[in-house]
Order: sequence, then structure tokens, then C-alpha cells
Amino acid sequence: MSEFRLSCPVPSASSDRISIAHGGGGRMTQRLIDTVFRPAFANPALDAAHDGATLCAGGARLAFTTDSFVVHPLFFPGGTIGDLAVNGTVNDLAMCGARPLCLSAAFVLEEGLAMADLLAIVTSMRDAAQRAGVSIVTGDTKVVERGKGDGAFITTSGIGLIEHAIGPNRVRPGDAVIVSGDLGAHGVAILSVREGLEFEGAVASDTAPLWPAVEALFAAGIDVHCLRDLTRGGLASALNEIAATARVSMAIEESAISTVPVVRAACELLGLDPLYVANEGRFVAIVAQGDSDRALDVLRRVDVSQRAVVVGTVDEAEAGLVTLRSRIGGARALDLLSGEQLPRIC
Repeated sequence: MSEFRLSCPVPSASSDRISIAHGGGGRMTQRLIDTVFRPAFANPALDAAHDGATLCAGGARLAFTTDSFVVHPLFFPGGTIGDLAVNGTVNDLAMCGARPLCLSAAFVLEEGLAMADLLAIVTSMRDAAQRAGVSIVTGDTKVVERGKGDGAFITTSGIGLIEHAIGPNRVRPGDAVIVSGDLGAHGVAILSVREGLEFEGAVASDTAPLWPAVEALFAAGIDVHCLRDLTRGGLASALNEIAATARVSMAIEESAISTVPVVRAACELLGLDPLYVANEGRFVAIVAQGDSDRALDVLRRVDVSQRAVVVGTVDEAEAGLVTLRSRIGGARALDLLSGEQLPRIC
């Protein structure tokens, strides 16, 4: 086994080369988007800074999203790159308030990939799509030379029918911040396989479709203002992105945030902060304060969100600021990471 190393690269702001940190979902990712992609592609749909674009076609309001998956290894406890690709895309649609309808899938395969592995990945995608109630209706396949593709990369795009208009623009001071469950399982599961680590207790990725929980909130008439799945950069990055776009601040209680014992122990051992570790079956819901208790009751009736908790509130202090009150009563800014804790987790 190769020597295990944790790294958090902090490249110079004036760097003229792409680094791993640009893909980590933190400060460098945001800078890349703001200085390269957003100016080049500026348009109202993109500028909304949501999990997908909101479009109108033939009188219907649609959500459209796309995502690439380069996770290593291809197989990990609780999932594969295949079901991760399906769940990640249907979840982005759900976070737009959209019922997922259909997906595309593009495969970049490396020469030498075992056909049995490809069949296992495709089977996991089929099963995940069936669970999410979507069809994979089109796609593409490319093959690259041995040593240039790390087995397989997958890009999925999805279309959904928007049932409720939500987004960062609807977040208001006084709103409640709800997290749908415990944090960090996906990132720790990936790390355990990648580095050959064993912990006291099983840990598996939380990859799962989130639409059932979102649909339940809408069906109950909960006043949902914004949703965001907690993937790259974890809860901390998601809250910072929403606060910056909505121009509000948030106050979060550390004691309210849940991590299962094996994940918490692994993070303590490895010096990781679970608030920044990726999840693939967790989301944050920002709802009107008066609906927070009802929202919890609804979410706890759905398998994927049984451990939902209120973790904080939105206020009107310094715009874009997220603060965390520790278990011992101190407070600190919960900022974006400059680098990343765990590379290639999705």
C-alpha cells in the first residue's frame, strides 16, 4: 500500500495553471467559476447560481442540470460511480424543486477496463434510475488510451419538471436551516477504500435519491425557500454559497449537527472536519421559521431524511457570513476551504 497522505493545497490566487483544488468545491472552485466561466457564459439562467438552470418550454417550467463523475475508486462501500452519477443528477434537479424526468449519460472509458466492471457500473445505473423513477434516454461513449482515463468517467445530464419555484433569491432573515441527516459518510467511505483504511465499524456512502423527501415537503405545503445537496465541500460550502447569493448571514449550532460515531471517529483521527466532507444523500432545506417543526415531522417520515434536524437560522448580519457556535459556546466563521480535504469524491 502506498504511503497515506492528506493534503490541502492552497494555490496562489495568481496561479496560471489548474490545480486539484479548483475541483474541490471551495474557494478556488468559486474563483474559477466567477473569473472564467460566469463572465464567458453570462445569462439570466446561469446567473441565478442554482443547482440547475430554470427554463421555459411550451408553457412548462423545466430544470436542466449536468454533472461529471470522476470518483476513484469506481466501487466503494454503499455504491459505485454509476449509481452516484444517477443520484447526483436527479438530486440536483430535486434541489431546483423539480420532479426528475429523464437523464443522458456519457461515458469516457479507459482502454483495458474490465468488461465485467463496466457491466456492474451500468447495472448499478439502471437500478438507481429505476429507484429514482427516471429513464436514461440518450448518451455517448468514448474510449481513451490506457493510462489516460482512470477506468471510467461519467457525465450525466437531467431534465425535470419544476413543481415549486425555490432558490437562494427566496431566502429571508428568520428562516430555519434544516439538515436532512448525519454528515460525512460518503467522503469517509471513499477514503477508507482508496487508502486501505479500516475503522471500528462499517461505513458506507449515503448515496441516494432525494426527491422523495423534497416531494413530501411540497405535498405537505411546507414553505420551502431553498434547497441544496451537500456534495463537494459539504454543509459548510453549501451554506456559504447560499448566504453569498442571497446576501444574508447564517448562524449554525454545532451541537445540533449529527455525525455517526464511526464517521466522527474517522474524522478526528484523520484531522478532517465533517462539515466540509462530501455527502451524496443529504441536503439542506431553508424553510420559513413557522414551518420548521412541521418540516421536521414530514422529513422524518421519509427514509432518506429520518434524522433531519434544525441546525440554525438565517439572519441579516453581515451578508455572506456563516458563523458556527461551538459546543462549548464559542463562535467562529465557517468559511470556504481554500483547498480541499478529500480529492475526487464524486
